[in-house]
Amino acid sequence: MALVSSLCGPILGIESSCDDTAAALLGPDGRIIAESVARQADHDAFGGVVPEIAARAHLAVLPALVARTMAEAGLNFSDLGAIAATTGPGLIGGLIVGSGYGKGVAIAYGKPFLAINHLEAHALTARLPSLGLGAEFPYLLLLVSGGHCQCIAVEGVGQHTRLGGTIDDAAGEAFDKVAKLLGLGWPGGPALEALAAQGNPTAYRFPRPLAGRVGCDFSFSGLKTAVATVIAAFPPGALPHGAAADIAASFQQAVADTIADRAAHAMAMFRELHPTGDLLVVAGGVAANATLRAALLAACDKARFRFAAPPLKYCTDNATMVAWAGLERLRAGASGADLDIAPRPRWPLAELTP
Repeated sequence: MALVSSLCGPILGIESSCDDTAAALLGPDGRIIAESVARQADHDAFGGVVPEIAARAHLAVLPALVARTMAEAGLNFSDLGAIAATTGPGLIGGLIVGSGYGKGVAIAYGKPFLAINHLEAHALTARLPSLGLGAEFPYLLLLVSGGHCQCIAVEGVGQHTRLGGTIDDAAGEAFDKVAKLLGLGWPGGPALEALAAQGNPTAYRFPRPLAGRVGCDFSFSGLKTAVATVIAAFPPGALPHGAAADIAASFQQAVADTIADRAAHAMAMFRELHPTGDLLVVAGGVAANATLRAALLAACDKARFRFAAPPLKYCTDNATMVAWAGLERLRAGASGADLDIAPRPRWPLAELTP
């Protein structure tokens, strides 16, 4: 396909990297035209996402979801300017479904196809015009979700420097595991936050892993083990509600303090790379946690950084960010000829090209 220097029609974005199936349409100017999300509930009984079930669910709902999104916008596939689909990282079954569908549409209608890195889509969301955050390169991204916990210097399209990341569990994964220990539902983050609101965050002094250490890596496995040890001291099925609330609040505070400490180190590292940089963008489902936001705001004030976070629906997995990443890449000179890029369960940002 020829180089796409400008988009002559809307761009369709497709997201299927985990357990949400999503489609969205953006205009050439980045305006959101239509968006749809189908959330999977079949994983609740298992306490986590089952990859095979997720892949089958994506396959079952994606065609109808895209059709509904196109109908809402009053568009046909022939009206599109390009198709963008998450191609990694993520659960391989879902990536195959979403990217395969997007490639099929691109081939059938002769449209450019862009293979989108899920992490870059999160990284570029703060630049989406309709969100009004006005992020300009360079800025610091803190990505905190069920599958990722990283600090990234976002320097341009395809230009990202990873400053640090988790060496074991992601923050969202730790929330889910502790919620399960407390007998809460899945996903555990919102349920644990609600329970924590009834507890005392100083009742238990849980560890703050790696706090004060050089760099901005994260670790949550030791914190999770400390919580499990406290819960195990109670007879099975006899954990009082008050104690559960105190454990939840103390755990949540430990996570917030840990991430704020690591983010403070990341801001210092970012300033060494970009002396005039002063923006911290937070994305990922865990970014919705009010205690974490308060801790990060305090850290930003101390470091003289501005704080920005997209609305929750654009912090979690969505197709709007995928379409926007595709549009950003086209504007940066991408060819839209990514049909030969295979889905990748692992796709480090360092392997992207400008």
